[in-house]
Amino acid sequence: MALQSSLDDPNPFFSLRSEFPGLGEKGYFNYGGQGPLPQSAFQRILETYQFLEQTGPFSLTANRYFQTEMAQLRQTLAEEFQVAPATITLTDNVTAGCNIVLWGLPWQKGDHILMTDCEHPGVIAIVQALSQRFELTYSTCPILATQQGTDPVAVIQGHLTPKTRLVIFSHLLWNNGQVLPLADIIQACRGFHGEYPVQILVDGAQAAGSLPLDFSTLSVDYYAFTGHKWFCGPAGVGGLYVHPERFSELAPTYVGWRSLRYSSSGEVLGWAEDGRRFEVATAAFPQYRGLQAALMVHRQAGTAKDRYHQICTLSATLWQGLQTLPGVHCLSPHPPAAGLVSFEVAGPLSHGEIVQRLEQERFYLRTIVDPSCIRACCHYFTEVAEIDRLLAALKHILA
Repeated sequence: MALQSSLDDPNPFFSLRSEFPGLGEKGYFNYGGQGPLPQSAFQRILETYQFLEQTGPFSLTANRYFQTEMAQLRQTLAEEFQVAPATITLTDNVTAGCNIVLWGLPWQKGDHILMTDCEHPGVIAIVQALSQRFELTYSTCPILATQQGTDPVAVIQGHLTPKTRLVIFSHLLWNNGQVLPLADIIQACRGFHGEYPVQILVDGAQAAGSLPLDFSTLSVDYYAFTGHKWFCGPAGVGGLYVHPERFSELAPTYVGWRSLRYSSSGEVLGWAEDGRRFEVATAAFPQYRGLQAALMVHRQAGTAKDRYHQICTLSATLWQGLQTLPGVHCLSPHPPAAGLVSFEVAGPLSHGEIVQRLEQERFYLRTIVDPSCIRACCHYFTEVAEIDRLLAALKHILA
């Protein structure tokens, strides 16, 4: 199915499409899985590799260059979240950030971890391994049904125990697209009086780059995020925010030369005194420059609030259009509060078969196992005409 021109598309950000050559002649709705690289990010990565070959990849020049670039990326991410650069650790992805926190806390036998029933399998696996090694307990609370009217804050609060040390939840649920009220959940956990002050670890995989985030107004303890989804950066670069008051409680598990601080002559002086303490060693540094370039594309497009407003406008357009298709049921009874639109389809075709048929026509979505559904993602530069074409293709397949 050929895609037509978008010159008259009402999306005010439609001109940004030229920054993403990977979109091309396709309908891309998988930003929650991985975003396409902006041309400037792709070019920056190539230029960096070329620079290394010219100067010597292991040289004083290269080392100074990357120290500068890592500091710049940390600064840009800190500005994105309204915090100090010292609170940001550069990681590979969200799972790496969650591992830093979960393995770094001073656990005691019998401590309790509370999760929701919407957490990613990778995070659940960490908690299971942790509980076996340190003889912890963990449980889940039923957040998945809260879109039907149950208060998620009350649900989480009702599952806290006197031994609860950490609560883990996703800010933007990856399966049904619900945005949890982060500030209210933090306040509820802070007001609970158990054996420990309850700490909060947030999986921000779907939130960073889509929701406007200001950690300066939130007392969140730990927030793990990635650059390859809504930020449209390269895979392999993410980050972790650690609240300054929690920094001393968190011990590094994996350590390396990047975990240390040095004198001007290269002498090791001890642990790094900021987020670098949880970084390890050599990484794909050109990808760091790629994420920096991607972040600048978004910044030039508009503020985080501007981008978020457009994401909600476009996801509401898709949500409304899906309501008109026979056999299609959106999981959310209300227009989405972010860019994830999950829906069920009744009929002879399975969700997997529908997604496969759509991909054959160059529309890219994904299936979700629990709950069983199809998920589509709208970014701020998704075209209205692109949504219309997706709805037409889906209607044709279902017919």
